[in-house]
Amino acid sequence: MVALRTGDDHRYELLARIPAQPRRSLLWLPALGIAARHYLPFADALAERGTAVFIHEWRGHGSSSLRAGRAVDWGYRELLEHDIPASEAAIDAALPGLARVAGGHSLGGQLACCRLALAPDAATTLWLVGSGAPWWRAFRLRERMWLPMAYRFLPWLADRAGALPGRSIGFGGNEARGLLRDWSATAISGRYAVRGLGDLEPRMATLDIPVRATLLERDWLAPASSLHHLLSRLPRSQARVTTLSTAQLGVPADHYAWMKSPHAVADSLGS
Repeated sequence: MVALRTGDDHRYELLARIPAQPRRSLLWLPALGIAARHYLPFADALAERGTAVFIHEWRGHGSSSLRAGRAVDWGYRELLEHDIPASEAAIDAALPGLARVAGGHSLGGQLACCRLALAPDAATTLWLVGSGAPWWRAFRLRERMWLPMAYRFLPWLADRAGALPGRSIGFGGNEARGLLRDWSATAISGRYAVRGLGDLEPRMATLDIPVRATLLERDWLAPASSLHHLLSRLPRSQARVTTLSTAQLGVPADHYAWMKSPHAVADSLGS
């Protein structure tokens, strides 16, 4: 565990699992609303396979010193310009010279792509699990019927309440208004353009990095079509996609259950 403080005074703990002789380091970015500690079984599984894992903590969750509210707000810009660079710097200090991997689950995978667009030298490989663009047209017809309404409703609710009451509605956690606006903008437009940073897609298109992506067979929140839309933002990068079933995982092959039984996912990434 590494205690960190960003330039705008956000404090949090970077969780670490470091094997005796690591072959690479991984900065892992969680899904929306998921505290870092929930990925410790995954980190342990990867460490057994030679990867030193550092689990980032999103603002507003777990060890974070901040909680979203009417007086406390942030968006993608703060995560990409303050928080993720602080974790990267800590990893560089702990394991200098080691090959670096960026990766994430769901929203974490998307923001790993965005971070690499801003800092291409931050990693030499990208790992994605249960991740894909939230663009409404990248889903099945039955989801496309209601997703645009949901993507507009959730930022509206966050604005009215001061923060998204995710635990109450069953989506995400207590999420900042600005974060919901940035997420919703991508979900509606299909493009990664961040307030204060501009359109990231031209820079994403220049990335030339190996990608290992794990697709979960029953994951309707990040189906194959959603993953492929995200990968299409990285046209120069070669992606290897592995699809895992319930039988292979030993738990339902959905968006979250793999976190409790992560060995098949670790095998798909860390070999």
